[in-house]
Amino acid sequence: MYSRNWRSRHVLQLLAALLLWAGWLQSGANGQGYWEIVKDNAGIATMHAAVTSFGNVILLDRTNVGDSQLPLNNGRCRQNEADRANKNDCTAHSAVFSPGSNNIRPLFVFTDTWCSSGQFNGDGKMVQTGGDAEGVAKIREYQPCGDDGGCDWVELDTSLQIGRWYASNQQLPDGTQIVVGGRNAFTVEYVPANGRGQTTLPLLQETNSAQNDNLYPFVHLLPNNNLFIFANKDSVLYDWQNNVVVKKLPQLAGEPRNYPSAGSSVMLPLKSDDGFKSCEVLVCGGAAEGAFSNPTALSPASNTCGRINPLGDGGWAIETMPHRRTMGDMILTPLGDVIIINGAARGSQGWGYASDPVLTPDLYSPDKAAGERFQTLAPSTIPRMYHSTSNLLPDGRILCAGSNTHQFYTFTGDFPTELRIDAYNPPYLGGTRPALEIPGAIAYGGAFTATVTYGGDFTVGIQLTMVNSPFVTHSYAQGQRLLKLAASVPVIVGGGKYTVDSTGPPDATIAPGGYYMLFAIVNGVPSWANWAKIG
Repeated sequence: MYSRNWRSRHVLQLLAALLLWAGWLQSGANGQGYWEIVKDNAGIATMHAAVTSFGNVILLDRTNVGDSQLPLNNGRCRQNEADRANKNDCTAHSAVFSPGSNNIRPLFVFTDTWCSSGQFNGDGKMVQTGGDAEGVAKIREYQPCGDDGGCDWVELDTSLQIGRWYASNQQLPDGTQIVVGGRNAFTVEYVPANGRGQTTLPLLQETNSAQNDNLYPFVHLLPNNNLFIFANKDSVLYDWQNNVVVKKLPQLAGEPRNYPSAGSSVMLPLKSDDGFKSCEVLVCGGAAEGAFSNPTALSPASNTCGRINPLGDGGWAIETMPHRRTMGDMILTPLGDVIIINGAARGSQGWGYASDPVLTPDLYSPDKAAGERFQTLAPSTIPRMYHSTSNLLPDGRILCAGSNTHQFYTFTGDFPTELRIDAYNPPYLGGTRPALEIPGAIAYGGAFTATVTYGGDFTVGIQLTMVNSPFVTHSYAQGQRLLKLAASVPVIVGGGKYTVDSTGPPDATIAPGGYYMLFAIVNGVPSWANWAKIG
């Protein structure tokens, strides 16, 4: 059994390769990549985004924003007496975008998803939690389908145990999700609860400044099955099985890093070379102290990153970014680098609270020596600040959407509501691309064989990486993780094809169950991803 729609995907691969090659030539092959607008008007401003295991992309905005520019299908309308903007709304506030055709299909979401959270579960279903007003305690689900399907949002009868606005989710090895924090919510809870109640997390109380700065906490599942949880400037290791803090880590120097100051964070790739045991966390950007409380000052944003091994005894190593940045997204690339993209050089999150959009992405290569890790990439022409998103696509591009620095849809003045979607083609898409075929399901610790088609000459062997699809919102990709798998010496099987033997991740602590994109890397160029279900 091979991954979903693989025959049609290979046709699309060929077409995309030709388009990418044409764009690459046009860009002058300058090693900085290039941008393309893929949708002139998505109809909604994208506050949240996630790539499904069918390769299409869930787009989601708040509902209490008035009419969007995307009508619901078949004359359907949302009758919601609790809506503060439009109680009879015949427009969509969620949609699914298909990167192959660039088509948009409207989705129906009923309660307000403003500043909510989410994560895919082990079956590839999006579990979406919280929001504002009548949506603050809601749990919604979206079971993805292909581009021709009719799947849509379902609101569950069960609710969160407390209303959560600006919380973070993380998929856990037991198949449930932990939901951490939110405005005036200093607890964690689990979905499904399975009999578990809320537990107070002192970190959230201790970091609750006058302007919060502890919202959308950064949460990473570590190889020892503890959680790294970061809020404001502080972080802890949290034993989610026993609901206790097991270690308090050193404070990260510099500016506040969480909403509304809006830095970002990733856990750097886990590697098979050391049995996936070592890990490091990177936190970059943020806003000046008090920037949200004094928005007219438009204070300069942070230009620093902190990097730490949370399972070691050391502290934070500080690095300087090429650009000051608040509201930047940090996206892991198929090669295991980090693209820092979007954001502003001054101010903080909030309606009209920022200026000086940072159009230029930066590439961070974690395996290079300190001082040599940053590279400046090609600039966009579209400001992406408050309420914008970035997601890795299976074809290796970075999809960027959204940006609404206003309370409602506003198309005049500085930084109008942004309905365009564009895609960044990183430098790694500029060479000869391999093609990949793998089994559609991979067992924990199980051997599998990948078949790679490649028409060029090898300078190194074939590498295999797997990356999940996070829920991206407010400058943080919730649940994002990448693994570098073992790969044998390629064996020639004829017709430009090679086989490579590998082994699945050892357990659900290293790779929580669900769908992952697997890439083959040859000479620094990734294949299109194949989706594989783990667990």
